Amino acid sequence: MTASADASRRIGARQVLQFIGGFALAGALLGWGLPYFAKTSWPAIWSVIGTVSAWQSLGFVALVVTGLGAYTFTLTGSMPGLSHLRALIVNVCGSSVSNLLPAGGALGMAATFTICRSWGFTRRAVSTSIIVSAVWNTLFRIALPLIAIVLLTLGRAEMPRIMRDAAVAAVASGAAIVAVFIAVLASGRAATTVGRGVDRMLRPLTRRRPRSMSVDALVTDLRARIIDVVRTGWFPMTMGLVGYFAFYYLVFLAIMRTTGVELFHGELFAAFAIGRLLTAVGITPGGVGVTETGTAAALVAWGAAPAEATAGVVLFSIFTHLLEVPMGAIGWLAWSMMPKTPAPDDEPAPSVP
Repeated sequence: MTASADASRRIGARQVLQFIGGFALAGALLGWGLPYFAKTSWPAIWSVIGTVSAWQSLGFVALVVTGLGAYTFTLTGSMPGLSHLRALIVNVCGSSVSNLLPAGGALGMAATFTICRSWGFTRRAVSTSIIVSAVWNTLFRIALPLIAIVLLTLGRAEMPRIMRDAAVAAVASGAAIVAVFIAVLASGRAATTVGRGVDRMLRPLTRRRPRSMSVDALVTDLRARIIDVVRTGWFPMTMGLVGYFAFYYLVFLAIMRTTGVELFHGELFAAFAIGRLLTAVGITPGGVGVTETGTAAALVAWGAAPAEATAGVVLFSIFTHLLEVPMGAIGWLAWSMMPKTPAPDDEPAPSVP
């Protein structure tokens, strides 16, 4: 057996263990942790969920689909030439993969890359879109807890200490990522410094397999591409994310009012922001279990009725998380039936002073 085959087997086994462990943890958190920390029970939760009508459910679905439609502006802004229909398809396909596996973000990006390449987009265009849209998402996920803290302060309600610490940690780590991104864009010298620093870190890992292009050169090349996209696409990308999070908050608000949660908007928005942060936790598929438990615990801590708050959180997860799985299946089917275009060779990156 070759070394590469042995490595592939080890990677496959690790992924299987991750898959099993992630789903087991998600199941434990949902089955036991969610009602325990929310101080309720599953029979009480299902009793509240049973009061939601089919017409109300259709309204929630319509808001979710509208939010996903708004996000297509972020994708089309980051990848010139991508239509809104194709942006919706690539979004639901990538999200469905990410939501099914622990730490599925990398597989979601791989799905995005494969689909966009099949439509004729260059490697540079796809990789630039992935990076820019990821940074834009990070900017908004930094903003959400900051807005929540301000709203809670205005309403004289306190965020639980553990939640505040999580928000601060998320803001700090996200701000560091964004700061490096801005530095690379603003200065060629900064781009070179970052590239050489990463080169030095990777050198011990790549001695046996020399790279065809240094990270220094890659970062400099990437800077030119990102500047070109941001210069023309920053406004639609920003408005797309504003619309996406706004409609998702409307879904959250509508569901909470439907299940009987009576808290002021600052507390509801803070719970929504906590949930958006916790979806990034990669130990379970899409943060399932972790997100619901943290959000429900926050709502109950602020005075919401336990069964009503937890039922609302479960419904929100169903309509915004689980719904993406069948939508992703439809997206994959639509992609399989669409005409494919041979992907061209990558064009030279534009020069940047």
